[in-house]
Amino acid sequence: MGINREIAKVVNHVKMEDEDYLDVLFWRSKSVAERLGEVVRLRKNYYTWLNGSFPERMVKVITKRPNDL
Repeated sequence: MGINREIAKVVNHVKMEDEDYLDVLFWRSKSVAERLGEVVRLRKNYYTWLNGSFPERMVKVITKRPNDL
């Protein structure tokens, strides 16, 4: 007696010009702590993927080009 389960496929058509606006609305609905938490999570994932580990400390590097004011 097997259970037959199916996953419903859902598609939302969104115009490309509306996509950025929807992203902004989504992130504005989140608290500052939630936004910051997501940035930290993404940074950890990226650095772990890039270097194999997350650095103990982050170094602030400022590069100024000659024509920058």
